Amino acid sequence: MTGEWGGPHLGLVVTADGADLEYDCASGSITGAIRPDGSGRFSVPGRHYPGQGGPIGGGVREVHTARYEGAVRGTKMTITVTLTDINEVLGTFTLVQGASPHVLKCL
Repeated sequence: MTGEWGGPHLGLVVTADGADLEYDCASGSITGAIRPDGSGRFSVPGRHYPGQGGPIGGGVREVHTARYEGAVRGTKMTITVTLTDINEVLGTFTLVQGASPHVLKCL
Protein backbone atom coordinates (compact mmCIF):
# COMPACT_ATOMS: atom_id res chain seq x y z
CA MET A 1 0.00 0.00 0.00
CA THR A 2 2.79 2.47 0.72
CA GLY A 3 3.96 4.81 -2.00
CA GLU A 4 2.35 7.13 -4.50
CA TRP A 5 -1.11 6.68 -5.99
CA GLY A 6 -2.42 9.02 -8.65
CA GLY A 7 -5.42 9.69 -10.83
CA PRO A 8 -7.73 12.44 -12.05
CA HIS A 9 -8.12 15.20 -9.45
CA LEU A 10 -6.29 13.38 -6.61
CA GLY A 11 -2.82 12.29 -5.58
CA LEU A 12 -2.21 10.16 -2.50
CA VAL A 13 1.10 9.42 -0.76
CA VAL A 14 0.67 6.49 1.63
CA THR A 15 3.07 5.79 4.49
CA ALA A 16 2.96 3.12 7.19
CA ASP A 17 1.31 5.66 9.54
CA GLY A 18 -1.25 7.36 7.25
CA ALA A 19 -1.32 9.38 4.07
CA ASP A 20 -1.28 12.86 2.55
CA LEU A 21 -3.74 13.83 -0.17
CA GLU A 22 -3.54 16.58 -2.78
CA TYR A 23 -6.74 17.45 -4.67
CA ASP A 24 -7.68 20.13 -7.14
CA CYS A 25 -7.54 23.20 -4.89
CA ALA A 26 -7.55 21.27 -1.59
CA SER A 27 -5.47 18.91 0.54
CA GLY A 28 -6.05 16.30 3.20
CA SER A 29 -4.49 13.81 5.57
CA ILE A 30 -5.31 10.32 6.73
CA THR A 31 -4.42 10.02 10.39
CA GLY A 32 -3.93 6.27 10.68
CA ALA A 33 -2.58 3.34 8.74
CA ILE A 34 -4.63 2.16 5.76
CA ARG A 35 -5.15 -1.56 6.32
CA PRO A 36 -7.54 -3.14 3.80
CA ASP A 37 -9.54 -6.11 5.04
CA GLY A 38 -9.62 -9.51 3.31
CA SER A 39 -11.79 -8.14 0.50
CA GLY A 40 -9.58 -5.07 -0.02
CA ARG A 41 -11.93 -2.57 1.67
CA PHE A 42 -10.84 0.13 4.11
CA SER A 43 -12.32 3.00 6.11
CA VAL A 44 -10.06 5.49 7.88
CA PRO A 45 -10.44 8.89 9.55
CA GLY A 46 -8.67 12.05 8.55
CA ARG A 47 -8.87 15.74 7.79
CA HIS A 48 -9.73 17.79 4.72
CA TYR A 49 -8.39 21.30 4.05
CA PRO A 50 -10.27 23.30 1.38
CA GLY A 51 -7.95 25.43 -0.73
CA GLN A 52 -8.25 28.96 -1.93
CA GLY A 53 -6.97 30.92 -4.87
CA GLY A 54 -4.43 33.71 -4.50
CA PRO A 55 -2.01 34.42 -1.68
CA ILE A 56 -2.63 32.76 1.66
CA GLY A 57 -3.07 35.26 4.47
CA GLY A 58 -2.28 34.86 8.11
CA GLY A 59 -5.78 33.63 8.96
CA VAL A 60 -6.86 30.31 10.36
CA ARG A 61 -6.95 27.50 7.81
CA GLU A 62 -10.37 25.87 7.41
CA VAL A 63 -10.44 22.18 8.34
CA HIS A 64 -13.09 19.46 8.20
CA THR A 65 -13.07 16.00 9.75
CA ALA A 66 -13.26 13.38 7.03
CA ARG A 67 -13.81 9.69 6.41
CA TYR A 68 -11.86 8.04 3.59
CA GLU A 69 -13.48 4.78 2.46
CA GLY A 70 -12.63 2.59 -0.46
CA ALA A 71 -11.15 -0.57 -1.84
CA VAL A 72 -7.85 -1.73 -3.28
CA ARG A 73 -7.80 -4.27 -6.11
CA GLY A 74 -4.25 -4.98 -7.25
CA THR A 75 -2.76 -1.65 -8.36
CA LYS A 76 -6.11 0.21 -8.45
CA MET A 77 -7.81 2.01 -5.61
CA THR A 78 -11.20 3.65 -5.37
CA ILE A 79 -11.65 6.11 -2.55
CA THR A 80 -14.72 8.07 -1.44
CA VAL A 81 -14.20 11.21 0.62
CA THR A 82 -16.91 12.28 3.08
CA LEU A 83 -16.68 15.41 5.23
CA THR A 84 -18.18 14.00 8.41
CA ASP A 85 -18.64 17.27 10.28
CA ILE A 86 -20.99 18.63 7.59
CA ASN A 87 -22.18 15.27 6.17
CA GLU A 88 -21.02 16.07 2.62
CA VAL A 89 -19.64 13.55 0.13
CA LEU A 90 -16.89 15.21 -1.92
CA GLY A 91 -16.73 12.41 -4.43
CA THR A 92 -15.23 9.09 -5.41
CA PHE A 93 -11.81 8.93 -7.03
CA THR A 94 -9.97 6.17 -8.90
CA LEU A 95 -6.21 5.95 -8.38
CA VAL A 96 -3.42 3.79 -9.77
CA GLN A 97 -0.37 2.82 -7.72
CA GLY A 98 2.77 4.51 -9.03
CA ALA A 99 0.83 6.84 -11.38
CA SER A 100 1.18 10.61 -11.38
CA PRO A 101 -1.83 12.59 -10.19
CA HIS A 102 -3.65 14.97 -12.53
CA VAL A 103 -4.37 17.83 -10.16
CA LEU A 104 -5.27 21.44 -11.05
CA LYS A 105 -4.05 24.09 -8.64
CA CYS A 106 -6.08 27.12 -7.53
CA LEU A 107 -5.02 30.45 -8.94
